[in-house]
Amino acid sequence: MKDLEHKGLKEKLTTAAGMPKDVVQGAVVVTLIGNEEVCIENYRRIIEYTNDTIRVQAKKRQIRISGKQLQIEYYTNDEMKITGKIDSLEYCK
Repeated sequence: MKDLEHKGLKEKLTTAAGMPKDVVQGAVVVTLIGNEEVCIENYRRIIEYTNDTIRVQAKKRQIRISGKQLQIEYYTNDEMKITGKIDSLEYCK
C-alpha cells in the first residue's frame, strides 16, 4: 500500500512541477528512428549483445531489440545508440 501511495505522490509532484517523468522517476526513454536506429536513455546495463539481439536492463523491465547487423554505436552511463536493421523492439520482464 505504501508503494502505491509513494508512486502516486511522485506522479502528482511530477505533474505539479511540470517536469518530465524520465527526469523525476528515472523512466526509460526509447526513441526509434525508422527501422535502422534506436536510442535508449536511462538504462542500467547491457545484458546481451550479438549481431541479432541486444538486451538492455532498464529500471523495471528489459528491452530486447532483434534484427540483423545490430551494433552499439556508442554508450555512456545512461544513454546508448543502436544501429542495424531493426525487426522488433520488445519490453520484457
